[in-house]
Amino acid sequence: MESYIDSKTLQQMFGISRTTLHRMEIEGLPFLLVGRKKRYNPEEVRVWLDDRQRGIEDLIIGKFYSNNEIAKVFKCSTQGGMRRSHSTNTLVIFSDHTKGIYEDKWIINEHGEEVLLYTGMGQEGDQDIEFGQNKTLNESRTNGIRVYLFEALKPGEHIFVGQVELADKPFTDNQAGRKVWIFPVRVVGKKYYMPERLIEEKEQEKEKIARKLSDQELLDRARNAERLGQRITTTKTYERDKFVSEYAKRRANGTCQLCEQSAPFEDRLGRPYLETHHIKWLSKGGEDTIENTVALCPNCHKKMHTLNLPEDVRKLQMLAQ
Repeated sequence: MESYIDSKTLQQMFGISRTTLHRMEIEGLPFLLVGRKKRYNPEEVRVWLDDRQRGIEDLIIGKFYSNNEIAKVFKCSTQGGMRRSHSTNTLVIFSDHTKGIYEDKWIINEHGEEVLLYTGMGQEGDQDIEFGQNKTLNESRTNGIRVYLFEALKPGEHIFVGQVELADKPFTDNQAGRKVWIFPVRVVGKKYYMPERLIEEKEQEKEKIARKLSDQELLDRARNAERLGQRITTTKTYERDKFVSEYAKRRANGTCQLCEQSAPFEDRLGRPYLETHHIKWLSKGGEDTIENTVALCPNCHKKMHTLNLPEDVRKLQMLAQ
């Protein structure tokens, strides 16, 4: 019996909770019953856990997987943006850019790391970090649970990004008058760089959504743009908020905000053609917000990027307030 240990020792050795251990026993985890107490052989448990993880290890980073395929591999639910699996001792999180008002954003932090600002669970009222899988993710650095990320840029197409971990402490943000928890996560090991083509396709879809919103819906979404999305593709890419861009154009109402002349022509949709411009350039730390974004004719847009005259900047700043 020297090679056998009790449940408390097993939980500490493998970093699993009492609930997870019970679920694993139901799934077939080997143990020996001595009287009324259970004893476990660590090597047998390790082999059993490795076998449960084998399907996960076979997943290919950057490949698309269906909802059912993900549920089968991780032995988790097919529902929800955060899915806990006691059977594989994992948490699967989904960053779906095709749903919801508030979109998770990738940023590049001060260390040059690509970090996803992932929004916690809870769609109504203030979110609670002690609730459900928010608690699981918050404690993932110490609870032994592995966290995996899938990202969707098109409905039903989930790209496997890989295993992730908390890059920093979670923090709160205010979205539409309620408190939400933001979890900064980064990829562990092999990095997946999203093809620029997929990013461009996502931006085009966002533009279509933005054009269909009412003025108030558009303003609500544009106001929520507090951070500039940024991620590494083959080059560093700024993910400009399409709701901010659409709002700036709609606010200009077909007139260049610098020269005050009507747009020079209409686009293929019959809309006055104007280009959005960030008064303080993004490359110089400007924010992608409605207070820093205006709509200009192509000529004035080129002028701003060539001369950027102080008097023109001041005029645009006044108009954007």
